[in-house]
Amino acid sequence: MRRLPPLNALRVFEASARKSSFVAASEELAVTASAVSHQIKTLEEYLGVQLFSRNKRKVELTSAGEQYLNGIKHALDEIEVATQRLTSSHETNVVQISVAPNFLTRWLMPHMSRFQELYPDIELQINASQGLIDFNRVSTDIAIYYGNGEWDDIETHFLCKVMLVPVCSPSLMSGKYPLEKPNDLRRHTLIYVSKRKWEWEDWMHQAGVGNLVPKGSLQMSSSQLATAAAQENLGVALADSTLTSREIASGRLIVPFDIQLDTHKAFYLVYRKNRPLTAGMKAFKEWMMNEMAGETDAAAL
Repeated sequence: MRRLPPLNALRVFEASARKSSFVAASEELAVTASAVSHQIKTLEEYLGVQLFSRNKRKVELTSAGEQYLNGIKHALDEIEVATQRLTSSHETNVVQISVAPNFLTRWLMPHMSRFQELYPDIELQINASQGLIDFNRVSTDIAIYYGNGEWDDIETHFLCKVMLVPVCSPSLMSGKYPLEKPNDLRRHTLIYVSKRKWEWEDWMHQAGVGNLVPKGSLQMSSSQLATAAAQENLGVALADSTLTSREIASGRLIVPFDIQLDTHKAFYLVYRKNRPLTAGMKAFKEWMMNEMAGETDAAAL
């Protein structure tokens, strides 16, 4: 018979050591801090050594604790990988995906029929969400992130750069003050994303009209709303050229000036690091990257 400590206590020990906090470990494991403390005490009594030195603000591993953590971390990783390999062989036709609302409505949904034609047996379960995903606490398989591609414990796959262009309605272009040069923006309302007001400032500086004062401004809480406001003839917005490609191609939105602002950020397809991919995950990942690459190549022609 193997002489093993309580496996749940090992899980609590690893989380507490990684977070240097019983409280943070309790939040990750969705248990109380007292339950974490009890599990650590049980493990210390079983081993006959003190694993943590405790103070009011945080806990620190003792030398014995550091030695023990190094020994068990590899074993826990192996258990996790073995479990993922086994479970990933089941329900391979279901993929749970988390996507930012703007990307979902403006890019993914318009392209979904192509995926369904290629993979009719794969079911996509899509959730619209903002921010980062804790893959250790949710059942999400894949997410679409916006940012610089630097996230811990995440596998990242580049999809496309985010390049902003000014967009407006056809009515504005045919109105009393059409946009013929960047300086003409002074006669119009500029639509901002409230948390990213600097984007217009950067674009105007690049266009050589850094001191321009517009007729008015309108703030929206998201890129999706800002683009919708421009389409409703409420002013001029900055929009991602990839996400608004359909509206631009159909003429519902006009790009008055071909001056692009590089945000130095991009969209990425991500999932938990070292996770074996199911057949459904692999199919969705490859399809999406191919779709994005195809659109990028077409835009460059």
